[in-house]
Amino acid sequence: MSPDEPTPLRLRVGDGVVDLATREILMSGARGPRRVTPKAIGVLRMLARVPGAVVGRSELLSEVWRDTLPTDDVLTQAITQLRKAFGTGIAGPEAGKRYIETIAKGGYRLTVSVDVIPEPGSVPSSHASMPGNDTGETMLPASEKHPRPVGTRRRWLLTVAAMVVLLISALGLWTTFEAMRVAGDVVAGSPGPSPVSLPYRLITNAAGFELSPSLSPDASMIAYSASGVGDATRQSTIMVQTTSSAAPRPLSRPPPGARDDLPAWSPDGREIAFARWEANGACRVLLAPAAGIGDEREIARCDGSDLLSFSWLPDGRGLLFGTMTWAGSETRLRILDPTSGRWRSLDYPGTAGDLDYAPQVSPDGRWIGFIRNPQMGDLWRVPFEGGIPEQITHLGAEFRGWSWAPDGNAMVFGLRVDSEARLYLAQIEDGTVLDLGIEDAQTPSISPANGMMAFVHRRPEFGLYRVDSESAAWHRLFPSSGRDSQPTLSPDGRQMVFTSDRAGRFELWWARLDAPDSLRPIEGVRPDTRQPPIWSPDGRHLLVTALDNANAPMILEIEPASGSVERLDIPTDRPAQAEYGPGSTLFVIEGAVGEGGTALVAYDRETWAAKGRIADVSQIRFDRANGRLFYTRLDANGLWAIPPSLDATSIVRLSGAIPSRWRYRSWSLNERGSISYLDVQPSCRSRMSQFDVVGDQLIETDSMCVDPVVYSATNGFSVDRGVWLLSLASEDGSDIGFMALPSSRTTHAGLLKWLIGLRKKAS
Repeated sequence: MSPDEPTPLRLRVGDGVVDLATREILMSGARGPRRVTPKAIGVLRMLARVPGAVVGRSELLSEVWRDTLPTDDVLTQAITQLRKAFGTGIAGPEAGKRYIETIAKGGYRLTVSVDVIPEPGSVPSSHASMPGNDTGETMLPASEKHPRPVGTRRRWLLTVAAMVVLLISALGLWTTFEAMRVAGDVVAGSPGPSPVSLPYRLITNAAGFELSPSLSPDASMIAYSASGVGDATRQSTIMVQTTSSAAPRPLSRPPPGARDDLPAWSPDGREIAFARWEANGACRVLLAPAAGIGDEREIARCDGSDLLSFSWLPDGRGLLFGTMTWAGSETRLRILDPTSGRWRSLDYPGTAGDLDYAPQVSPDGRWIGFIRNPQMGDLWRVPFEGGIPEQITHLGAEFRGWSWAPDGNAMVFGLRVDSEARLYLAQIEDGTVLDLGIEDAQTPSISPANGMMAFVHRRPEFGLYRVDSESAAWHRLFPSSGRDSQPTLSPDGRQMVFTSDRAGRFELWWARLDAPDSLRPIEGVRPDTRQPPIWSPDGRHLLVTALDNANAPMILEIEPASGSVERLDIPTDRPAQAEYGPGSTLFVIEGAVGEGGTALVAYDRETWAAKGRIADVSQIRFDRANGRLFYTRLDANGLWAIPPSLDATSIVRLSGAIPSRWRYRSWSLNERGSISYLDVQPSCRSRMSQFDVVGDQLIETDSMCVDPVVYSATNGFSVDRGVWLLSLASEDGSDIGFMALPSSRTTHAGLLKWLIGLRKKAS
């Protein structure tokens, strides 16, 4: 760790491993790594150079915050971040405080040993040691109470033995995965997370959000949108930099309050198209020279389009646009000539109301891939000249961006699974879905020239908060270092369930609010984050959308007090949500297999006979006080009401604006039948609005900014007697990751059978 030597990539600090490239600290026994800010890593670098020695505050400030005029608060915040990260292991928060000692009127001291972790194929460097250790031997972690010297020969034998064990373990994991894949267990369906992570590096490190990456044709440059932390206006700028972590430069020049996003690099590398949303609501698509020399010019208007998407044609002569929601369903995919301003519609059949999003032309120019209905959708493709669309996946999931693999035979996409977004690869030939093993990743951008991939790496932490609607006073519930979401109150306000990965696995948790010690997970339940749990009228049971061992969706009825769990025999393979209706009626949203979209069905629970059906429903709530069902749709913004019989002639559209089709889960119903809606405004990132149903309309009665700069989770909250239970980001931000796309998994059949045979004999 000498300043004159190359900085290592990873360090062992006490019982933790610090990855300096990704700024992540993984402690022994922690559920996962914790990422800190670039400044916090800078402070740790300095402390790690001289473990055990005191580093002065002025020295840390002048080195880490050079060329600025920082206050002491910024250093205190960096130390606090490091202590929290070091306190996430089995030793608990107190260990984090012990790792970094505060020296009164002096500075800070790292109290544990520091070892450089050599990279594969490299020569291990000298280990840093604590002052007073003149033997040159490696210092053991602070948790080792009785260190014992190890001779050179024994150390060599232990190292070889460890390598053999690791090799056997890795071989076992790989053959297990391949055996499952060959046996057909990894097939099209809702994928689950993989414990294996692939290497990547972060090429941005500014505080705030870096989103919507777009690689230049040769992957040497990248464009993305960037916004800072604490910016209540949500203003963002298009930035351009090399993919070697160089300092970025601004490409766009947004006016005050404007948001620039969705950069798309032209095939010749000369121009970048992007969208601008201005403070007055106007939306424009602009072109700017990629070199940054020249003026922006407008090529299209996009006013009123709430899910804008576009990409370049391979020849660079046009831009391919997804559904522009104001344009009507007859023009789902269109091509714009940026020179003449003329539009050309693609000729292909589809259901009225389909939203075809994020279209991209395949590397060979033969196909256009897109996401149909990204809220609960799938990947599709259609011939470039038009024709019959073909459905590639059958997930009915929340997609977070996608890109073609270089060979055009697969599609890489981001997907919300459990408490995070991950990257997956869908094989077009057979629809097989493979987990790429990249955690907290979304919005991939892949260069067809060399297979390099950029993606958004976002690792938020969400906590549960009780907010008083009158005073706006906050109170955090059941604090943890995990991701807590979907807080749902029982009808009497005495019980609460929520989803969380606080114990390592993603689970459903239950507690009585008058007895915090009652908090516990419901064993054997892996909830689906697309839909929140639903309480029965008497507060004794819950309907929960969950995933089984094969990652297939199912509806469970749970009695939280006893832990009893029952799988309901609903006559559909793809249930997405269930809600208690009057009497024996059960409302179920189910996927429409082979068609895309969804359907709402009213079942008689005693016979499972269908009593009514309507299409394209995304979320439901039953208003028991007034005997009506509220629902949102996939194909439009707004809220609808219908009688429990699902009589289509009695449908009433209460609003044409809220909820938006993308925030279809961000609304709740209170005991009186009033609606609460949680959305984002330019001046408020978490705003709560209250609505009453008056006649056939929603009338806004109140609105309050819960927090101007903190985002809320979008997958559920509860309102009860003037109290809101929300999931808000306690830490947030994103960076751009960069790596080579893993090659498609191909295996020599004879070798695979031999390895599987060895494992069978061993067992």
